[in-house]
Amino acid sequence: MTEQTTTGAPPGDYILETRGLVREFAGFVAVNEVDLKVRRGQIHALIGPNGAGKTTCFNLLTKFLEPTRGRIVFNGTDITAQTPQAVARCGLVRSFQISAVFPHLSVLENVRIPLQRRLGNSFHFWRSARCLGNLDARAMELLDAVGLASYAQMIAVELPYGRKRALEIATTLALDPELMLLDEPTQGMGHEDVDRVMRLIKEVAARRTVLMVEHNMKVVAGICDTITVLARGAVLAEGDYAAVAADPAVIEAYMGSTAAEPAGAH
Repeated sequence: MTEQTTTGAPPGDYILETRGLVREFAGFVAVNEVDLKVRRGQIHALIGPNGAGKTTCFNLLTKFLEPTRGRIVFNGTDITAQTPQAVARCGLVRSFQISAVFPHLSVLENVRIPLQRRLGNSFHFWRSARCLGNLDARAMELLDAVGLASYAQMIAVELPYGRKRALEIATTLALDPELMLLDEPTQGMGHEDVDRVMRLIKEVAARRTVLMVEHNMKVVAGICDTITVLARGAVLAEGDYAAVAADPAVIEAYMGSTAAEPAGAH
């Protein structure tokens, strides 16, 4: 069933909306009446202190968890009752906080697997090299886009940490998502890798929408168009970085713990 949004934005302006989204665990409210609106073509960040409900919200959006109540609308269609597989086929794809590559396959093979999936040949490792080789040109394009073309034949486990995260983004891009969800894409990275991944996310967002959970305020301030601040499972504030950083409630609940740190601190 397709429905129209009822916001003040022009029709189609929002690619993803949640309406009164709630998730309870044995009486504990992890996500509390969250109304989220992700504008098409933007980089949108979810931030907040530990336990604020960010990852639970991601799990609800990608249907790894079912909401206690509320609705999720993607591209004007209610996807609340859909399966994770159906949601991914719609074009909403998630990259996980822990690097989720196949460690003992080559970098090229890691990207080829999701390309197979798009062709309906997912995980057919036994297919002939000639058949799988037909996907190599597109796989190399994706690797080039994330700066990994020269690493194509390297076994994934041998990649430096920051490059593994770039590979994960490449495998996510191979599914051609319309909306990419990134869960802590720069976690555990040094400054050089953080800068590289920031540039990569900006390039990715030139052709699609990105929703990300991120703790690094340098990243949030540097590339995000809109920021939603969660606290105790509820939306505390929303706006651009300047607006949320100046919000007294945000400073008290979250920003105060990092206000004295350099912009790149984790």
